[in-house]
Amino acid sequence: MKILVFGANGKMGRAVAYDLAKVDEVEKIGLLGRRRDALEEAAKWLNSPKTVIHVADTDDKKALQDAMKGYDVGVCTLPDRHTSYSLAHAAVEAGFNYVDMLEEYHRRPDLYELEGLKLPPNTTLDEYGDWLHETAKKNGSTFLDGIGFAPGLSNLTTGDALRKLDKAEWAVARVGGIPCKKSAEGRPLKYMITWAFSHVLREYNVKLFILKDGKKVEVPALCDRETFLFDKHGVNEELQCAVTPGMPSFIYTRPELSYFAEKTIRWPGHYSGVDTLKECGVLSIDPVKVNGQNVVPRELLLACIEPKLRAKEGDADVCVMYNTTYGVLGGKKVCIKHHMWDTPDPKVNISSMGRVTGFPAAISAVFMGKGLIKEKGIVPPEDAIYGENWKLFNEELKKRNINILETVEEIK
Repeated sequence: MKILVFGANGKMGRAVAYDLAKVDEVEKIGLLGRRRDALEEAAKWLNSPKTVIHVADTDDKKALQDAMKGYDVGVCTLPDRHTSYSLAHAAVEAGFNYVDMLEEYHRRPDLYELEGLKLPPNTTLDEYGDWLHETAKKNGSTFLDGIGFAPGLSNLTTGDALRKLDKAEWAVARVGGIPCKKSAEGRPLKYMITWAFSHVLREYNVKLFILKDGKKVEVPALCDRETFLFDKHGVNEELQCAVTPGMPSFIYTRPELSYFAEKTIRWPGHYSGVDTLKECGVLSIDPVKVNGQNVVPRELLLACIEPKLRAKEGDADVCVMYNTTYGVLGGKKVCIKHHMWDTPDPKVNISSMGRVTGFPAAISAVFMGKGLIKEKGIVPPEDAIYGENWKLFNEELKKRNINILETVEEIK
């Protein structure tokens, strides 16, 4: 099996390649990116005879498709919508099977802050998503869309819970990457960068769809906030969460639910700090005049705050999941819950976010290479990895010490 990793010089790309290097069936791992020096550094870090370097720009469709010819499956770890969609376009035209860990749902992209996404002339976002889907189906391509942590593990667990119920009613997926408590101390927003922070701020600022009262409703990000206690896996911590655009596929694949939203988990106090930034206008992407120069407030904020949010020696992150799925089972009202509290492996220089995002993408690519995923077109995780595949997938997670606890509680 030969697997090509796009964006292999980044942290998530390295995590994917690291995991693939340990799989016996994978004989070749392509590392594709724009800069040879960064790819060579990644290859040196991986220290695997399986790796091959490919230098290509995501805007160069021919170069991308030429690289694809030598591989069975691809994994997209690219950081924004411009690069993600450029790759999607090239892959479906080539009939190439691949998984994408970033975009929430290419079939129905959200409408705001496109991050440089280039639409074909006279095409809407929905029309483009449908074209990608139909082109993939026509060319026999499986495009597993959004398989990492969230989207990804959150989709698989919630999707499995919904299938177990005799009647599904509503669900909330709560997920997030946070610094460990010690690393959060003294940091702005009690936050540490584990993912492209520009993309995080985008998700704080856009509007998105959720299901509410059985209807698709557009809401502002960071609404419907909750404070909850996480008390599993030997942990007892109060956390907060708010709606973000992390799993919109469920709006379209599970429209029968009375309520569905994905919410991002943070330490208490984070969102009040974000509120202040919003009120001051510094999350805006509309330029303002400063001493006669056009300045984009959010770009200035990123320049100032990112150095303070980067991990330092001794810092560690945590990835948390707390999903609740409500419905009827055996004539009783129940809530199926999923709990995960993941920390980095001290033996390997990979963050928890790298583990729970990169490793599921790698596992999915291997599943695809083995022919375990049959669906064609754009396929969200909940409709690609379920039933026996989910059991096998969960076994692979446990081998990597990613442990998800499921509980079922009767609602009196």
